[in-house]
Amino acid sequence: MKADALESQSLVLIVDDEPFIRLILRQFLDREGYQIAEAKNGIEAIKVFKELHPDIVLLDALMPEMDGFECCTQLRSLDSSKYTPVLMVTGLEDQKSVDRAFAVGAIDYVTKPIHWAVLRQRVKRLIEQSQLQQELEAVNMELQRLATIDGLTQIANRRRFEEYFNQEWQRMKRDKCPLSLILCDVDFFKLYNDTYGHRIGDRCLQEIAKALKDIIKRPGDLVARYGGEEFAVILPNTNAEGATYVAEKICHAVRTLAIPHKNSQVSPHVTISVGFTTEIPQPDSDIEEMIAAADRALYQAKTAGRDRFVQNIQLPRSQNSG
Repeated sequence: MKADALESQSLVLIVDDEPFIRLILRQFLDREGYQIAEAKNGIEAIKVFKELHPDIVLLDALMPEMDGFECCTQLRSLDSSKYTPVLMVTGLEDQKSVDRAFAVGAIDYVTKPIHWAVLRQRVKRLIEQSQLQQELEAVNMELQRLATIDGLTQIANRRRFEEYFNQEWQRMKRDKCPLSLILCDVDFFKLYNDTYGHRIGDRCLQEIAKALKDIIKRPGDLVARYGGEEFAVILPNTNAEGATYVAEKICHAVRTLAIPHKNSQVSPHVTISVGFTTEIPQPDSDIEEMIAAADRALYQAKTAGRDRFVQNIQLPRSQNSG
Protein backbone atom coordinates (compact mmCIF):
# COMPACT_ATOMS: atom_id res chain seq x y z
CA MET A 1 0.00 0.00 0.00
CA LYS A 2 1.31 3.43 -0.90
CA ALA A 3 1.53 5.66 2.15
CA ASP A 4 0.09 9.18 1.98
CA ALA A 5 1.91 12.24 3.35
CA LEU A 6 0.18 12.03 6.74
CA GLU A 7 1.21 8.44 7.35
CA SER A 8 4.76 8.73 6.01
CA GLN A 9 5.51 11.59 8.40
CA SER A 10 3.76 10.15 11.49
CA LEU A 11 5.60 8.29 14.24
CA VAL A 12 3.79 5.57 16.18
CA LEU A 13 5.09 4.43 19.57
CA ILE A 14 4.16 0.79 20.27
CA VAL A 15 4.25 -0.13 23.97
CA ASP A 16 3.78 -3.82 24.83
CA ASP A 17 5.74 -6.31 26.94
CA GLU A 18 5.12 -9.16 24.47
CA PRO A 19 7.69 -9.19 21.63
CA PHE A 20 5.29 -10.98 19.28
CA ILE A 21 2.59 -8.32 19.70
CA ARG A 22 5.14 -5.56 19.09
CA LEU A 23 6.32 -7.45 15.98
CA ILE A 24 2.90 -7.87 14.37
CA LEU A 25 1.93 -4.27 15.19
CA ARG A 26 5.20 -3.03 13.73
CA GLN A 27 4.76 -5.09 10.53
CA PHE A 28 1.17 -3.94 10.09
CA LEU A 29 1.85 -0.24 10.71
CA ASP A 30 5.03 -0.34 8.66
CA ARG A 31 2.97 -1.56 5.68
CA GLU A 32 0.61 1.35 6.29
CA GLY A 33 3.56 3.71 5.89
CA TYR A 34 4.08 4.83 9.48
CA GLN A 35 7.41 5.29 11.22
CA ILE A 36 7.71 3.04 14.27
CA ALA A 37 9.27 3.22 17.73
CA GLU A 38 8.94 0.56 20.42
CA ALA A 39 9.00 0.20 24.21
CA LYS A 40 8.56 -2.99 26.24
CA ASN A 41 7.14 -1.38 29.39
CA GLY A 42 5.75 1.87 30.77
CA ILE A 43 9.04 3.17 32.15
CA GLU A 44 10.77 2.71 28.81
CA ALA A 45 7.76 4.21 27.02
CA ILE A 46 8.05 7.48 28.95
CA LYS A 47 11.76 7.70 28.16
CA VAL A 48 11.17 7.05 24.43
CA PHE A 49 8.27 9.50 24.38
CA LYS A 50 10.42 12.31 25.80
CA GLU A 51 13.14 11.62 23.24
CA LEU A 52 11.04 11.14 20.09
CA HIS A 53 7.67 12.91 20.68
CA PRO A 54 5.55 10.39 18.71
CA ASP A 55 2.31 11.34 17.00
CA ILE A 56 0.35 8.53 18.68
CA VAL A 57 0.96 5.91 21.37
CA LEU A 58 -0.42 2.35 21.14
CA LEU A 59 -0.37 1.23 24.76
CA ASP A 60 -0.92 -2.19 26.33
CA ALA A 61 -2.66 -2.16 29.71
CA LEU A 62 -0.99 -5.11 31.50
CA MET A 63 2.80 -4.82 31.67
CA PRO A 64 5.45 -5.46 34.35
CA GLU A 65 7.19 -2.63 36.26
CA MET A 66 4.66 0.00 35.16
CA ASP A 67 1.32 -0.91 33.64
CA GLY A 68 -0.38 0.97 30.84
CA PHE A 69 -2.77 2.84 33.13
CA GLU A 70 0.04 4.36 35.21
CA CYS A 71 2.08 4.98 32.06
CA CYS A 72 -0.83 6.86 30.48
CA THR A 73 -1.25 8.94 33.65
CA GLN A 74 2.41 9.92 33.60
CA LEU A 75 2.38 10.65 29.86
CA ARG A 76 -0.59 12.97 30.33
CA SER A 77 1.35 14.91 32.96
CA LEU A 78 3.95 15.89 30.34
CA ASP A 79 3.41 19.21 28.56
CA SER A 80 4.68 17.66 25.34
CA SER A 81 1.87 15.09 25.36
CA LYS A 82 -0.89 17.67 25.05
CA TYR A 83 -1.79 16.72 21.49
CA THR A 84 -0.61 13.09 21.48
CA PRO A 85 -3.47 10.58 21.44
CA VAL A 86 -3.08 7.38 23.47
CA LEU A 87 -4.83 4.33 22.05
CA MET A 88 -5.13 1.39 24.44
CA VAL A 89 -4.53 -1.96 22.70
CA THR A 90 -5.27 -4.66 25.26
CA GLY A 91 -6.93 -7.97 26.02
CA LEU A 92 -8.89 -6.36 28.85
CA GLU A 93 -12.45 -5.55 27.87
CA ASP A 94 -14.39 -5.47 31.14
CA GLN A 95 -16.27 -2.30 31.96
CA LYS A 96 -13.96 -1.35 34.83
CA SER A 97 -10.83 -1.58 32.67
CA VAL A 98 -12.42 0.39 29.84
CA ASP A 99 -13.60 3.10 32.23
CA ARG A 100 -10.18 3.27 33.84
CA ALA A 101 -8.43 3.60 30.47
CA PHE A 102 -10.48 6.66 29.55
CA ALA A 103 -10.15 8.06 33.07
CA VAL A 104 -6.34 8.11 32.87
CA GLY A 105 -6.36 9.87 29.50
CA ALA A 106 -6.67 7.29 26.72
CA ILE A 107 -8.52 8.65 23.70
CA ASP A 108 -9.71 5.30 22.36
CA TYR A 109 -9.61 1.58 23.06
CA VAL A 110 -8.94 -1.47 20.85
CA THR A 111 -9.18 -5.02 22.19
CA LYS A 112 -7.09 -8.08 21.43
CA PRO A 113 -7.23 -10.09 19.25
CA ILE A 114 -6.82 -7.01 17.08
CA HIS A 115 -9.32 -6.19 14.35
CA TRP A 116 -6.83 -4.79 11.85
CA ALA A 117 -9.29 -2.77 9.76
CA VAL A 118 -10.57 -1.09 12.92
CA LEU A 119 -7.03 -0.37 14.14
CA ARG A 120 -6.08 1.12 10.76
CA GLN A 121 -8.97 3.58 10.82
CA ARG A 122 -8.58 4.54 14.47
CA VAL A 123 -4.86 5.26 14.19
CA LYS A 124 -5.42 7.34 11.06
CA ARG A 125 -8.40 9.22 12.54
CA LEU A 126 -6.69 9.98 15.85
CA ILE A 127 -3.57 11.34 14.17
CA GLU A 128 -5.66 13.47 11.81
CA GLN A 129 -7.72 14.87 14.71
CA SER A 130 -4.58 15.64 16.69
CA GLN A 131 -2.96 17.47 13.78
CA LEU A 132 -6.15 19.41 13.02
CA GLN A 133 -6.33 20.44 16.68
CA GLN A 134 -2.73 21.69 16.58
CA GLU A 135 -3.36 23.59 13.36
CA LEU A 136 -6.51 25.17 14.81
CA GLU A 137 -4.67 26.29 17.94
CA ALA A 138 -1.84 27.72 15.82
CA VAL A 139 -4.38 29.67 13.75
CA ASN A 140 -6.09 30.95 16.90
CA MET A 141 -2.76 32.05 18.37
CA GLU A 142 -1.88 33.86 15.16
CA LEU A 143 -5.28 35.59 15.15
CA GLN A 144 -4.71 36.68 18.75
CA ARG A 145 -1.28 37.99 17.79
CA LEU A 146 -2.64 39.89 14.80
CA ALA A 147 -5.34 41.42 16.98
CA THR A 148 -2.61 43.07 19.07
CA ILE A 149 -0.24 44.13 16.27
CA ASP A 150 -0.35 47.39 14.33
CA GLY A 151 -0.62 46.47 10.67
CA LEU A 152 1.58 49.28 9.36
CA THR A 153 4.50 49.19 11.79
CA GLN A 154 4.29 45.58 13.03
CA ILE A 155 4.69 46.67 16.65
CA ALA A 156 2.04 46.45 19.37
CA ASN A 157 -1.16 48.39 18.72
CA ARG A 158 -3.16 50.65 21.06
CA ARG A 159 -5.25 47.74 22.30
CA ARG A 160 -2.17 45.77 23.29
CA PHE A 161 -0.67 48.88 24.90
CA GLU A 162 -3.71 49.33 27.13
CA GLU A 163 -3.85 45.65 28.10
CA TYR A 164 -0.14 45.45 28.88
CA PHE A 165 0.08 48.79 30.67
CA ASN A 166 -2.77 47.79 32.97
CA GLN A 167 -1.13 44.42 33.58
CA GLU A 168 2.25 45.94 34.45
CA TRP A 169 0.65 48.71 36.51
CA GLN A 170 -0.99 46.07 38.70
CA ARG A 171 2.20 44.01 38.88
CA MET A 172 4.39 46.99 39.83
CA LYS A 173 1.79 48.03 42.42
CA ARG A 174 1.92 44.56 43.95
CA ASP A 175 5.74 44.38 43.85
CA LYS A 176 6.22 48.05 44.86
CA CYS A 177 8.55 48.63 41.90
CA PRO A 178 8.93 51.62 39.55
CA LEU A 179 7.08 51.76 36.25
CA SER A 180 8.10 54.19 33.52
CA LEU A 181 5.97 55.31 30.59
CA ILE A 182 7.35 57.14 27.55
CA LEU A 183 5.15 58.86 24.97
CA CYS A 184 6.63 60.02 21.66
CA ASP A 185 5.29 62.20 18.85
CA VAL A 186 6.95 62.64 15.44
CA ASP A 187 7.55 66.36 14.97
CA PHE A 188 5.56 68.16 12.28
CA PHE A 189 4.33 64.88 10.81
CA LYS A 190 1.27 66.41 9.17
CA LEU A 191 3.60 68.74 7.26
CA TYR A 192 5.70 65.70 6.37
CA ASN A 193 2.67 63.90 4.90
CA ASP A 194 1.57 67.04 3.06
CA THR A 195 5.07 67.44 1.61
CA TYR A 196 5.98 63.86 0.69
CA GLY A 197 2.65 62.03 0.54
CA HIS A 198 1.07 59.39 2.76
CA ARG A 199 2.97 56.46 1.26
CA ILE A 200 6.31 58.05 2.17
CA GLY A 201 4.77 59.04 5.50
CA ASP A 202 3.92 55.41 6.20
CA ARG A 203 7.48 54.41 5.36
CA CYS A 204 8.76 57.05 7.78
CA LEU A 205 6.63 55.61 10.60
CA GLN A 206 7.87 52.11 9.79
CA GLU A 207 11.49 53.22 10.03
CA ILE A 208 10.90 54.96 13.34
CA ALA A 209 9.06 51.93 14.74
CA LYS A 210 11.99 49.72 13.78
CA ALA A 211 14.44 52.13 15.40
CA LEU A 212 12.42 52.03 18.62
CA LYS A 213 12.31 48.23 18.57
CA ASP A 214 16.09 48.15 18.13
CA ILE A 215 16.45 50.23 21.31
CA ILE A 216 13.81 48.53 23.47
CA LYS A 217 15.13 44.98 23.76
CA ARG A 218 14.36 43.78 27.30
CA PRO A 219 11.74 41.00 27.24
CA GLY A 220 9.42 42.81 29.64
CA ASP A 221 9.41 46.15 27.79
CA LEU A 222 6.85 47.06 25.14
CA VAL A 223 6.90 49.42 22.17
CA ALA A 224 3.49 50.33 20.77
CA ARG A 225 1.95 52.57 18.17
CA TYR A 226 -0.19 54.78 20.35
CA GLY A 227 -2.04 56.47 17.52
CA GLY A 228 -1.22 58.22 14.23
CA GLU A 229 2.36 59.44 14.57
CA GLU A 230 2.51 58.71 18.30
CA PHE A 231 4.41 55.87 19.94
CA ALA A 232 4.47 54.60 23.52
CA VAL A 233 7.08 52.65 25.46
CA ILE A 234 6.30 50.74 28.66
CA LEU A 235 9.31 50.09 30.91
CA PRO A 236 8.51 47.93 33.97
CA ASN A 237 11.03 47.85 36.80
CA THR A 238 12.63 51.02 35.44
CA ASN A 239 13.38 54.13 37.49
CA ALA A 240 13.60 57.70 36.23
CA GLU A 241 17.30 57.39 35.48
CA GLY A 242 16.68 54.35 33.27
CA ALA A 243 13.77 56.04 31.51
CA THR A 244 15.90 59.14 30.89
CA TYR A 245 18.54 56.96 29.24
CA VAL A 246 15.93 55.33 26.97
CA ALA A 247 14.28 58.67 26.10
CA GLU A 248 17.64 60.14 25.11
CA LYS A 249 18.39 57.11 22.94
CA ILE A 250 15.02 57.44 21.20
CA CYS A 251 15.66 61.06 20.24
CA HIS A 252 19.18 60.21 19.06
CA ALA A 253 18.02 57.16 17.08
CA VAL A 254 15.41 59.16 15.14
CA ARG A 255 17.93 61.89 14.34
CA THR A 256 20.40 59.23 13.19
CA LEU A 257 17.84 57.92 10.67
CA ALA A 258 18.36 61.25 8.86
CA ILE A 259 14.98 61.08 7.11
CA PRO A 260 14.70 64.33 5.09
CA HIS A 261 11.98 66.76 6.22
CA LYS A 262 12.43 70.03 4.37
CA ASN A 263 9.39 71.67 5.97
CA SER A 264 10.24 70.85 9.56
CA GLN A 265 10.63 73.94 11.69
CA VAL A 266 13.35 72.44 13.89
CA SER A 267 15.61 70.37 11.64
CA PRO A 268 16.20 69.41 8.00
CA HIS A 269 15.43 65.85 9.10
CA VAL A 270 12.61 64.08 10.91
CA THR A 271 12.81 64.45 14.69
CA ILE A 272 10.74 63.26 17.62
CA SER A 273 9.49 64.79 20.86
CA VAL A 274 9.43 62.61 23.96
CA GLY A 275 7.73 62.90 27.33
CA PHE A 276 7.98 60.42 30.14
CA THR A 277 7.06 59.80 33.74
CA THR A 278 8.07 57.28 36.39
CA GLU A 279 5.96 56.13 39.30
CA ILE A 280 5.73 53.36 41.86
CA PRO A 281 1.98 52.66 41.67
CA GLN A 282 0.23 53.03 45.01
CA PRO A 283 -3.04 51.42 46.15
CA ASP A 284 -4.84 54.75 45.73
CA SER A 285 -3.01 56.02 42.62
CA ASP A 286 -4.70 56.35 39.23
CA ILE A 287 -3.42 54.63 36.10
CA GLU A 288 -5.02 57.28 33.88
CA GLU A 289 -3.22 60.01 35.77
CA MET A 290 0.12 58.39 34.97
CA ILE A 291 -0.74 58.40 31.26
CA ALA A 292 -1.83 62.04 31.59
CA ALA A 293 1.46 62.88 33.32
CA ALA A 294 3.48 61.41 30.45
CA ASP A 295 1.26 63.29 28.00
CA ARG A 296 1.89 66.57 29.84
CA ALA A 297 5.62 65.95 29.63
CA LEU A 298 5.27 65.32 25.90
CA TYR A 299 3.38 68.60 25.53
CA GLN A 300 6.15 70.40 27.40
CA ALA A 301 8.75 68.88 25.06
CA LYS A 302 6.81 70.22 22.07
CA THR A 303 6.24 73.68 23.47
CA ALA A 304 9.90 73.92 24.49
CA GLY A 305 10.97 73.56 20.87
CA ARG A 306 10.53 69.81 19.99
CA ASP A 307 13.34 67.36 19.16
CA ARG A 308 13.90 66.76 22.87
CA PHE A 309 12.73 64.76 25.87
CA VAL A 310 11.09 66.03 29.04
CA GLN A 311 10.38 64.22 32.30
CA ASN A 312 7.19 64.90 34.17
CA ILE A 313 8.17 65.34 37.82
CA GLN A 314 5.69 63.51 40.03
CA LEU A 315 5.38 65.52 43.25
CA PRO A 316 4.52 63.78 46.51
CA ARG A 317 0.78 63.69 47.12
CA SER A 318 0.99 66.15 50.01
CA GLN A 319 2.56 68.74 47.67
CA ASN A 320 0.09 68.03 44.86
CA SER A 321 -2.84 68.59 47.15
CA GLY A 322 -1.43 71.77 48.72
